[in-house]
Amino acid sequence: MDAILIAKLLGGLVVLTFGAETLVRGASHLAAAWGLSPLIIGLTVVAYGTSAPELAVSLHASLAGNPAIAVANVVGANIFNVLCVLGICALMAPLVISRHLVRIDVPIMIGASLVLWGLAYDGELSWIDGIVLLITIVIYTVWSIKMSRKESVDVPADVLQEFEAARTQRGGHVVKHLVLMIVGLAMLLLGAQWLVDSAIVVARSFGMSDVIVGLTVVAVGTSLPELTTSIVAIIRGQQDIAVGHIIGSNIFNILGIVGVSAVAAPDGLIVAPSMIDMDIPIMVVVALACLPIFFTGLKIVRWEGLIFLLAYVAYTAYLILDAYDHDGLHSFRSMLQYFALPMAAIMVTSSAVKALRRREGRDQTDAG
Repeated sequence: MDAILIAKLLGGLVVLTFGAETLVRGASHLAAAWGLSPLIIGLTVVAYGTSAPELAVSLHASLAGNPAIAVANVVGANIFNVLCVLGICALMAPLVISRHLVRIDVPIMIGASLVLWGLAYDGELSWIDGIVLLITIVIYTVWSIKMSRKESVDVPADVLQEFEAARTQRGGHVVKHLVLMIVGLAMLLLGAQWLVDSAIVVARSFGMSDVIVGLTVVAVGTSLPELTTSIVAIIRGQQDIAVGHIIGSNIFNILGIVGVSAVAAPDGLIVAPSMIDMDIPIMVVVALACLPIFFTGLKIVRWEGLIFLLAYVAYTAYLILDAYDHDGLHSFRSMLQYFALPMAAIMVTSSAVKALRRREGRDQTDAG
């Protein structure tokens, strides 16, 4: 394989990551300098800013006539965020889950996943579908901001510090932060072009479809900001931020990124049959799996994080075997269906039953 092509692929990932970081930092400072509260900055600029690589890649792919990558990128990123990012974070430290997340945001993520599956079931996401998704993300964002005024919402400490510093600095600093935003946006666009173009060539050289490369290489690459942000939050002891950040990113990926891509695509987004039959349903199942796991004890413990990671490894292995039509595909699928999935279901159910019994015991003790 051409070394220049590999360098372009890796360079696209690096430029995307630094571009997202530069854009978020510049936008955070600028919003603070204009008097926006740190709460609004945390809920909008920071939360959605880490999804900027997915937006840049999917938008470029849809405009360049590669709609398969546009949709596969979002689906693959959402699966990666839950199974891999949360899995890694849970292995580092048990993740505390807020009740608000379980009651509101996780059901919204599940609903958004089901809506995407329903809209894509006919094999196409039209501009009308895109408008529906965009209207929904606007409603969700406005509602979240209004609800946050009534509840305590955690904002990363670095954002609070930057808010206090930027609030007292105007004039030339505003220009500086505006330049940072422009530079970050330019890096995003350039990185997206490099990543998509090189990934397509690499995929075809290995005989892989655009869908497979979008679900794997592109999805993982564009999810690096989410992974980095969550790991930093875990190191700082902010487990709730790590989890909430991932759930919010997944919601924005479906409603915002797919919505923009569907509206921008000249002929809409064509969704491959394999996506409808396999990958989007897996994304829905992964979203549904969050509810019982999050609900049991309001935390993700290490063994549950390990299950998430093993599930992602199994899913990636399945994609690779399917891409090459490997002889072991049937056996591997049978192993997943008749052993791995039932075992995971039994373990999660057992954990849920134990958590409910402990809760009932505490309630009886309090009543007594």
